[in-house]
Amino acid sequence: MAKSEVDQITDEKIAKGGVLVKFYFDMQHKEKEKLQPLMTDLINERLMKEKGVIYCYGVIEEPMLVNDVYSTSATVTVLFDSFLSIINVAFNYAPAGVEIMRPTKEMTFRIFDLHAILMDLSQLSVTYSRYMLEHVLKGEDLETVSKALEGRAELGKKLLEKKSVDPDGPQTPK
Repeated sequence: MAKSEVDQITDEKIAKGGVLVKFYFDMQHKEKEKLQPLMTDLINERLMKEKGVIYCYGVIEEPMLVNDVYSTSATVTVLFDSFLSIINVAFNYAPAGVEIMRPTKEMTFRIFDLHAILMDLSQLSVTYSRYMLEHVLKGEDLETVSKALEGRAELGKKLLEKKSVDPDGPQTPK
């Protein structure tokens, strides 16, 4: 039996460091008829357009009434070009669950990739912290924290730029 085009693309991407993941999302709304379009928008207009997403598709459950609020869930299968892309989506969309489907054995990361993952996690943390602080702090305290966060973000960018010039870092003589 011949492989489908989707299977071929999936195999090729995974061989080059891609990852096939299932995300589990849930959503609540007071109006039942708004849930399906909101979940469809999440899948087709948001997740599909995220950096590193090769393809995604989902199955949305029929909404049900729970404590005067309608609730639905979706299982979304996503093929990413790298592990780093998964982190960004997981942080930005906060799925209820994540399951790595492929590869099924082990994954190998270059030190450069681990640096990029850690720097992106740090940047996501700064972005989240800034959002939280801007909605809690006022006046002079907000200005002080904002300046510190901007300085930290600039330092992170410089470190990433420096690392991207030489992704393998210094070489050890043999």
